[in-house]
Amino acid sequence: MSIGFRHPIPEIGPQMYTIATCLAVALALWFLQGQRSAIRQHGRRLPQVLYNGIIYLVDADDVCARRPPGTLPLAGNGLWFLQPRHKLLDWFVGANHQTGFSTFEISVPSLPPAIVISDPKNVEHVLKNEQLFIKGTFFRSRSWDLFGNGIINADGDLWRVQRKAGLRFFSNTNLKIFLDEALPPILDDTERFLEEAVNGGETVDMQQVFLELTTRLMGKMAYDMDMPASLPFSRAFDFASGAVGDRFQNPFWKIKEFLFGGRLRKAFSEVKCFGKEIVTSAVAKRLESGTTTGKSVEDTSPLKSNLINSLLDHIPDQQVVADAAMNYLSAGRDTTAQALTWTLYLLLRHPEQQQWLIEELARAFPSASRQSRLQGVTYDVAQPAVLPYTYSVFLETLRLYPPVPFELKECITPTTFPDGTWLPGGSVVIWVPWAMGRSHRIWGADSEQFKPDRWLSAAGSVDLQKSAFEFPVFNGGPRICLGKKLAELLAVAVLARLAWRYEFTEVVDRSLGGCGEGGERKSQNSLTLPMEGGLPVNVSLRRTPPIRA
Repeated sequence: MSIGFRHPIPEIGPQMYTIATCLAVALALWFLQGQRSAIRQHGRRLPQVLYNGIIYLVDADDVCARRPPGTLPLAGNGLWFLQPRHKLLDWFVGANHQTGFSTFEISVPSLPPAIVISDPKNVEHVLKNEQLFIKGTFFRSRSWDLFGNGIINADGDLWRVQRKAGLRFFSNTNLKIFLDEALPPILDDTERFLEEAVNGGETVDMQQVFLELTTRLMGKMAYDMDMPASLPFSRAFDFASGAVGDRFQNPFWKIKEFLFGGRLRKAFSEVKCFGKEIVTSAVAKRLESGTTTGKSVEDTSPLKSNLINSLLDHIPDQQVVADAAMNYLSAGRDTTAQALTWTLYLLLRHPEQQQWLIEELARAFPSASRQSRLQGVTYDVAQPAVLPYTYSVFLETLRLYPPVPFELKECITPTTFPDGTWLPGGSVVIWVPWAMGRSHRIWGADSEQFKPDRWLSAAGSVDLQKSAFEFPVFNGGPRICLGKKLAELLAVAVLARLAWRYEFTEVVDRSLGGCGEGGERKSQNSLTLPMEGGLPVNVSLRRTPPIRA
């Protein structure tokens, strides 16, 4: 027989109460700092008033900058930032519909003072003043492990030298080679895969199909490497991108990663190793060719100078080259693949618009057979003047599903915005292309509807009447996206080839990856806009539709 002894419960002494009280006070002050701000509008601090449950900041002249719905004492907007990213984006849309073009302030514990801008004049002020608004410490401290010194993180001279290398790669001559020589054989492989799915009656994840296509294309053209999306670095990068995205929302990210960050640290390591592998391979080829400039390297890329050699020509530090290579790879493959995924999704949900796209292709290729692959979608044909409706479908998708839905910069010195908002140095400026693309002020009352013809003139040609500051999907000013033209042409070419021959049916069954009857696909947490769970579809050969006059 065993005898158990009960240990007395120790009393909580005054020291423990003191420690607990100090911790509580420290936590309250930490939360409170998210509410304290020196931000002004028209020279005065704006008092808070409560109206119908919504807090407004109003000055004496009734010109107002608002705090968005859900602003709480002490916690500010922190609880919204702890929500899944798709809910946070919807919250920004609601705030945009409520405030219009008014600048509003958000406060998140542990973050610097921050405003959200929606007025295109304010967005223009940020994008055109790169010396005043930079990526800054706030951004880099969260994204450094993934992007390092790459162009996504860089400011100043380091940014300029990487952009110069990129300009050389994204020349019009190279874009023509992309479309006319590099893309067709990769698209042929894509169609062979889809034909096998048709014959086998298999469900296909089109997000993965598009990612495979863009990864192989970028790997071949930018780095002269065979680079399927199934490589381990791809999964590591996707996981790391989601975790880095979480760092911008979750003020407790350091604690979370300290306790549960083993997998993330491994993912960062795999991404960095792959970047070094790209550089090592390129340097070895340069040595084999007996040149240190890369300008006469005999590689298998059809380009006279691919991106990795352009980077090596301009940047002496190979670690910076590795970071730049991974930054360009992410920008080149992820965003385009995701945009194509959302485009197909919208076409599946809007069969009438899909039919109009097919009819445009039938008019552009009158002798093409539905029984064979569509040939001749070249650089010259993929232009908006030739396929305006297909082009407008892609633009409309970017409006509703921008690949980078959330942007921010840090203001390094005090500045006054065109609307009179004064911002102290060290503050963060946020603009949300996801919400701006749904703005009633910019796009009208039907802003949340998928209407590709909003991009067309009465004559049927593409009418780009919105500025880069009303439609900031590709950024603007000196940092306008280098790959803009490639993304547009590539998307038109891929859509034309696949929509011509294949009919895709969205899988609805939740057990097979669908989102259920009446459900909508959502984005997953990431720095970009991947579709959560991919886009599972059934594939069949398209039947010949009637062509309307």
